[in-house]
Order: sequence, then C-alpha cells, then structure tokens
Amino acid sequence: MRAFIDSDILIWHLRGEKKAHNFLRRLRDKGGYELWTGVMQRAEVVFFMREDEEERTLQLLSQFKTEPVDQSLVDEAGVLFRKWNPGHGIDVNDALLAAGAKRGGGMIFSLNKKHYPMPDILIKQAWTS
Repeated sequence: MRAFIDSDILIWHLRGEKKAHNFLRRLRDKGGYELWTGVMQRAEVVFFMREDEEERTLQLLSQFKTEPVDQSLVDEAGVLFRKWNPGHGIDVNDALLAAGAKRGGGMIFSLNKKHYPMPDILIKQAWTS
C-alpha cells in the first residue's frame, strides 16, 4: 500500500525529530508501505529549504515517489476542496494530497488529521506527543 506522507512529517524529520525519523524508518522497513508524497508537499519542503539544507533535503526526498499532478487529479482535488473547505478549512495542498491518496489507493500519514476530514480517505496520525 502507498503511504502518502504529509509535509509536516518531512519537515520534522529534516529538523532532526527522532520520532519522525523512526516513524519513516518503520513504515519503509517494517510496514510494507511504498513511501509517497504529494507534489505540493514536496514543493513546501523544496521551496523553503536553505542552501545549506539542499543536499540533505534532496537525499530525504529521493526516498519518496511523488504523486504527479494532472488534470484528473486537479479536478478531483477541486471537488474535495469545495466540499470540505467551507466547514473544515482544508487548503489546496491538503485537497491535492487527499485526491492523490484516493486515486493511488493509499493512506495519508500526517500530524494534522483534521486537515483530512474526508471519510473515504484513509488517514492515520503519524505519532502522538
């Protein structure tokens, strides 16, 4: 199964959070998951990295497949956004990741489950405090 990793987990890993490191290692080595992320989650990490973080950041991201954005993904994400933004405040990045997980038959792992209120999207809390 595909494990779609939200940007919050990637960022915590890059900041040296051991829980993030251990979580990703368990998913990869023992969980039987393929590691994926969304294009917007990748963009959040890449756009804001500092020059001295580039090598380490790109090395981490090389371990993930990135869900491509195409017309059908944008259209599906638009449906999710219009349905869930008014009451739950999801953003475009969340909607695109949810659409990718729905299309790819995967599960989203995040520290912010409230960003994914859709009942037909599998979402799990990465870890608790």
